[in-house]
Amino acid sequence: MSNFTATAIAHPNIAFIKYWGVCDASLHLPENGSISMNLGALETRVTVTFDSHLEQDELEINQQVVLGERFHRISEFMDVIRKLAHKKTHARIESENKFPMAAGLASSASAFAALALAGSKAIGLELDEPSLSRLARRGSGSACRSIPAGFVEWNAGTSDRSSFGSSLAGPEHWDLVDCIALVKTTEKMLSSKEGHSLAHTSPLQASRVKDAPRRLEICRNAILQKDFDSLAVISEVDSLWMHAVMMTSIPALMYWEPATIQILKAVATARNEGLSVFATVDAGPNVHVITPKSNMNEAVAMLQSLPGVIKVIVSPAGGRAYLV
Repeated sequence: MSNFTATAIAHPNIAFIKYWGVCDASLHLPENGSISMNLGALETRVTVTFDSHLEQDELEINQQVVLGERFHRISEFMDVIRKLAHKKTHARIESENKFPMAAGLASSASAFAALALAGSKAIGLELDEPSLSRLARRGSGSACRSIPAGFVEWNAGTSDRSSFGSSLAGPEHWDLVDCIALVKTTEKMLSSKEGHSLAHTSPLQASRVKDAPRRLEICRNAILQKDFDSLAVISEVDSLWMHAVMMTSIPALMYWEPATIQILKAVATARNEGLSVFATVDAGPNVHVITPKSNMNEAVAMLQSLPGVIKVIVSPAGGRAYLV
C-alpha cells in the first residue's frame, strides 16, 4: 500500500456508572461495567493516512507535533490495528479536539474511538460495531463507549472478546443535557490511565466493585424508563464512591478543586428546592450537571453564578462515531 486515508469523528461521553480499576491493564478490561451518555456538542476529529514512505508514525494534535509518552501510546495503538490487518505500514495521524483535553472531559475516549474507526478504515479493515468498540477499548477503556450511539452500556466481560460497549437507547430517547461546569482547563497532574492502577490500593474498591451490578441495574432501568430521580440518586452515589476510592488510594488522588465542592453543594441545594438536576464528576475537577432540556437555562444560570466557574459547556446526547 502506498497512501490510504480516512477521517472519523467521535464524541466523548459522561459516565453515570463509572469504570475505575482494571483487571487487565494491557487489554483495558475493567473491574466493573459502566453506563454513559455520549456528548453530541463535543467531538474529536481524527484523520489517519497510511504512507509507505514513513519510517515511523507521525502525530499531530490540534496542529502541534506530539512526541513523548502520548505519541508512544498512540503508536502502540496503531500497532494493534496493523496486527489486525497483517500490515506494517506507518501512519500520519492528525487529531483535533473541539474542547479542552486531559481535563476530565473524556478527550481520550473520543480520540481513541475516532482513531479506531479512521485507522481501521484507512488500513482496509471492515469492522462491525462490537469489533470497533473492542478495538477502541484497547486505546482507552472509556473509548469503547464512544463507538455506539446515545446511552451506552459497557459490558465488563472477562476477555477481549466479551468486553465492549453497546447502545441501550439512541440519543433521541431522552432529552437530557449535560451542563459542564469548567473550573480548570489545564491538564490534570495524573492521567486516568495511571489512576486506574492505584484503585486496588484503596480499602473501598472491593466493596465498590462488588456492588456495581446493583448500581448498573438501577441506572439501566432509570434510562429505559426515563426515571430522572432514580438516575440522579444512583449516579451521584456512584460518582462519590469512585472519588472516595481515589482519595483513599496510595498515594491519594485528589482531583477536586474548591470550586468543585461549591458546585456539588449548589446542585444538591437546587434539587432540594425542586430543580431536576444532578452532578457527576469524572477523573478531573470539572462537574457534569445533568438536567432535562426544559430545565437547561435555569441550570446554566445557576452554574454561571457560582465563583470559580470559568465556563459552562452544554451538550445533548450524541450519536455514534462516524466516518466523514
